[in-house]
Amino acid sequence: MRHNINRRQFVTAVGAAGMAGLAGCSGEDDEDTLSWHAGGTGGTYYPLSNNFKTIVEEHTDYSLQVQSTGASLENVGNLNREEAEFALIQNDIAYFAYNGTGHEDLEGNEMENIRGVATLYPETIHVITQDDSGIETIEDLDGGTINTGDAGSGTQVNALQILETAGIEEGDFTEQNTDFDTATDQIRDGDVDAAFVVGGWPVGSVENLANSAEISLVEVSSDLREDIMGAAEWFAEDTIPAETYEGIDEDVETVSVQAMIATHDGVDDDVVETVTETIFDNADDIDQKAEFIDVDSAQDGMPIDLHPGAEAYFG
Repeated sequence: MRHNINRRQFVTAVGAAGMAGLAGCSGEDDEDTLSWHAGGTGGTYYPLSNNFKTIVEEHTDYSLQVQSTGASLENVGNLNREEAEFALIQNDIAYFAYNGTGHEDLEGNEMENIRGVATLYPETIHVITQDDSGIETIEDLDGGTINTGDAGSGTQVNALQILETAGIEEGDFTEQNTDFDTATDQIRDGDVDAAFVVGGWPVGSVENLANSAEISLVEVSSDLREDIMGAAEWFAEDTIPAETYEGIDEDVETVSVQAMIATHDGVDDDVVETVTETIFDNADDIDQKAEFIDVDSAQDGMPIDLHPGAEAYFG
């Protein structure tokens, strides 16, 4: 049976992220310094953003100020308030924010100034548990204690969507909210039954956990994958290959969203075109998710209008 996704939690998270936005950086005295908002240091956004920083600073006169944040939901709020020039976000969160969809409380509150630059790579949903937990399916999480990611993060939104589609609703489980590093510590210490981590594999925090403890990755079954993708079109089928993490000897079937670079319409066209061109013309220098980041696929799954500077580059 398919379940309609309740996105009330998404709206709550957006409001919280908006109230707790970082201090604005677009008012820097040095106009050549661009604020780039990433994610937690234990995920993929932060090291990848520092790849981009190295490339941009080597080949242009711009400097990127990379900031660790709560990731997608916080980042769209920061872009909307023009507190960052660029940010990494999930494509589903970009769609929600731009269109003001997901819940009646968002109607009339569309973040229409955010703009797309490029899509990058699949953001794979990892559901982690201790190897001897006995948890084999998403449905087995009913009644458990689950870390769904940082409050106000795209990970939390995805986790709640997946749980609800599996028939596990608010009140059916105890929710914990932390960054990925803390979540994996909680798995190691037995403080939670499972944790959701969303990022391009291998995710550093999951690697570190797997190297020091025996873990299991919970498969999203084929029937549930179909239900998830039917209820939310931004999800796609994905696989975490065997041997990606220590002790995981078989492929793990799951779902993913897309990571993307976003900006806002207040950023100068030349700035966006220069940064975009520099990143993609020097993609060989990227060491995070390099196999996915390519000019030919950089508009796959783009859910919002492109910034004119990105349009000028991609044609």
